[in-house]
Amino acid sequence: MKAVVLLSGGLDSTTICSLAAAEGREIYALTLAYHQRHEREIEFAKQTAKAFGAKEHIVFPVALDLFGGSTLTDLSRPVSRDVPLSEIGQAIPDSYVPARNTVFLSLALACAETRGAQEIWLGVNSVDYSGYPDCRPEFLDAFEHLAHLATKAGVEKTASFRIRAPLLHLTKGEIIRLGMKHGVDYSKTLTCYTPDEQGRACGHCESCLLRLDGFRQAGLTDPAAYV
Repeated sequence: MKAVVLLSGGLDSTTICSLAAAEGREIYALTLAYHQRHEREIEFAKQTAKAFGAKEHIVFPVALDLFGGSTLTDLSRPVSRDVPLSEIGQAIPDSYVPARNTVFLSLALACAETRGAQEIWLGVNSVDYSGYPDCRPEFLDAFEHLAHLATKAGVEKTASFRIRAPLLHLTKGEIIRLGMKHGVDYSKTLTCYTPDEQGRACGHCESCLLRLDGFRQAGLTDPAAYV
């Protein structure tokens, strides 16, 4: 079965790619270059797509920085640092990119319809996450319904689209253990929002804090390079 995998180059999406490969999917990897400040993750996405035998890897440019509204696309705004873990996810953070997953899934749906794929895989998580509204199960259910209304394949019933989000209800530690089981090399992933010029993670942004806590949960040491 063909599957479009949204692949950022981060920890979660890399794990997702490994799971799709393990299930024998013919992978069409889609990476969005949205002028994010951590664009170095795209190089890791290219390595991951190759490592797990993707049939095709598309790096699609979409200039979300033209809209602004997020510290990930507006370089004049600082990224929050050293937020207590107990407070992460209690409110929608300044790193939220307006409608990002809606945009990404729409592009993945277009890719799926043209490639004859009936599954879209993505690494959203509703347990150890930053409070993004587009990482919730009700959002994924709504988009899956929309996919059948908004496409020729859906209207003509020549395809039945399914949104696959296997990490949705797992903790970060469980995700890491699952990825290790399926051959993920987490040293070749980038999660940090503000890596330095050498690609080393800051260790202080919310994404780094959640990642480091996940490795602690898993009883492992994060192999990624940190400043």
